[in-house]
Amino acid sequence: MQKIGGFKNPAAEKHYFAAYDRAMAECPDPDAVFDVETHHGTTRVYRYGNDGTPIVLLPGLMATSACFATLIPALAERHSVYAIDTLGEAGRSVHKAPFKDIRDRASALNDVFENLGLTDVHLVGGSTGGWHAVNQAIHAPGRLASIGLLDATTVSAPFSRRVSWYGLPVAVLDNDRLWRRFVAWTAGEDVLDQPAARLILAGIRCYRARVPFQVRPSEAALRSIEVPTFALFGGRSVVHDPVSAATRLESLIPHADVEILPDAGHYLYLRPLDRDRIIERVLGRVG
Repeated sequence: MQKIGGFKNPAAEKHYFAAYDRAMAECPDPDAVFDVETHHGTTRVYRYGNDGTPIVLLPGLMATSACFATLIPALAERHSVYAIDTLGEAGRSVHKAPFKDIRDRASALNDVFENLGLTDVHLVGGSTGGWHAVNQAIHAPGRLASIGLLDATTVSAPFSRRVSWYGLPVAVLDNDRLWRRFVAWTAGEDVLDQPAARLILAGIRCYRARVPFQVRPSEAALRSIEVPTFALFGGRSVVHDPVSAATRLESLIPHADVEILPDAGHYLYLRPLDRDRIIERVLGRVG
C-alpha cells in the first residue's frame, strides 16, 4: 500500500465537512479536542468527561465519532470517553503516510494511546471499529484492558453475499433512493435522514480511502487474544450471519462474553433498549 487517503477535490471536501459539522452537532460538547500526531498521520480525538478509566470508541467504516452521540452521555458520567475519527477514513483525521499492512493500523492507534498517555484502555468498536479492536488485541495489546465488539464485521464471519450483491450496484449507481433502501436494509430502519447516516454517505461519496484490505483474522490469531472480550451481535443483522458469527467467536475466544440482541440490526444503538444494554455491558466491563 503506497498511497494515502484524501478527498476527491476541494468541493467534495467542503460538502463533506458541512455534513460533518451537522452530525457532530448531535453530540455533547467535548471537554477536550486533540489532534494526535502518529507515524501515519494526525488522528482527531474527542474527549468527554475528565475522570475515571478510559473508554475509547472506534466507529464503523466512514462513520466517525458522530455515530456514538447517543451513547456518550451515559458512558462519560463516570469515565473519560475518547471518540476517535479513524485514521485513513473520512473525518477530521488526516492521513499522511501509507499503511503498509494491518499491523500498521494497530501501530497508528497505539501511537494515539501513547501520546495521550492512555493505559488500561477499554476499547469498544462498532462494525468495522470492532474489527479494529480485534486487530489491536492481536497486534498491539499492551495498552488494552479489554475490547468490546458491537456487531463487528469480518472478525468471526464473512460479509454475507447479499451485502455484495446489493451494495455494489448501489455504490456504482449512487443515488439517494437506492442508498435509502440499502441503509434501511442494513440498519433495520430508515435512518438516512439522520445527520450521522448522511455523514457516512458523504464520506463514501467524497473521500478516497487508501487502507489495507480488511480481512478476517486467522483462527490462530483469534485464539491468541488474551484481553477480556465481550461481543454483542444484532439478531437481525444482514451484513453477516449473526448466529454463526457469535458461535464461532465463542469457540475461538473461549473467555469472550458473547450475546445476541434479538431485535437489533447491524446498527446496534438505534433502539433505546439495545442502547441501554450496550451501555450496561460497557460499564459492567469497565467497573
